[in-house]
Amino acid sequence: MSHQWMPASPCTDTCHTAHVRAGMGAVALRYAALVTTATVALLLPLAVLLPAPRRRGVHRRYILMVLWALGVRLQVSDERGPIGEPGRGVLAVAGHVSWLDVLVLNAIDHGEYVARADLLDWPLIGRLARRVRVVPIDRGRLRDLPGVVDEAAERLRTGTRVVAFPEGTTWCGRAYGRLRPALFQAAVDSGAVVEPIELRYVRGDGTTETGVCFVGEQTLLASLRRTIHLPGVIAEVRRGPLQEPGLDRRELAERCERVVHGGDRREREVDVLLAAAHVGSVVAVDRRPVPVQ
Repeated sequence: MSHQWMPASPCTDTCHTAHVRAGMGAVALRYAALVTTATVALLLPLAVLLPAPRRRGVHRRYILMVLWALGVRLQVSDERGPIGEPGRGVLAVAGHVSWLDVLVLNAIDHGEYVARADLLDWPLIGRLARRVRVVPIDRGRLRDLPGVVDEAAERLRTGTRVVAFPEGTTWCGRAYGRLRPALFQAAVDSGAVVEPIELRYVRGDGTTETGVCFVGEQTLLASLRRTIHLPGVIAEVRRGPLQEPGLDRRELAERCERVVHGGDRREREVDVLLAAAHVGSVVAVDRRPVPVQ
């Protein structure tokens, strides 16, 4: 089911610009490592016997192992500043590029996610999603959105860290969507602080790696295989300055968008909604296109 407000992205399979592939030895090692992680996943339910801090540590180490098996390494910078009141809820928001986003963000800090409902049915990823208590959202059912916002607000009131992707769909990383303001209402209603996160996937030379983006008609299996065959990916995570919620969700969304898309420290690579301009801009990977007004 779809509606006129359903988030949409012009990104397609043509956004994948990776031409260099990992060597056969590296690929074979990654597949073997993934088999190992799938086996270890069978033991994760035993972590429930541990105290909460140690349990989160076990899950974090497991996610780091999965990322290593996929050839993804983390690079994190923290600009949050003073953390604020102990026990206060945090709404963390980030741009959305790939199914990898949940793994990367859960590796840097624990949280409960607002994520697409069908994520729960995916192999391995679905198992992890259940463990982080995903708040499922069906983008095609607009009438369900108020309930999702209320559920997120309720969790924030209990001091929980809730993570959301307000773009509402995935983009390729060289173009971005607006942060939809609806989910920010959960922070306004609960008084939770908001943590905007800039997330980029880059190559060793710092250029954007679009090979990891999960867009178009691509299947999860195809995306997984593409990621495994990349020569190596760096997930750059910048934890931006914490934002007070204020009273206006739209103004809050705009503040966070500047950080999430890097607009508070660098010029964005391409405008966000014009499909024709976007397709033309992603062809030359290492050439920064002129933003479209």
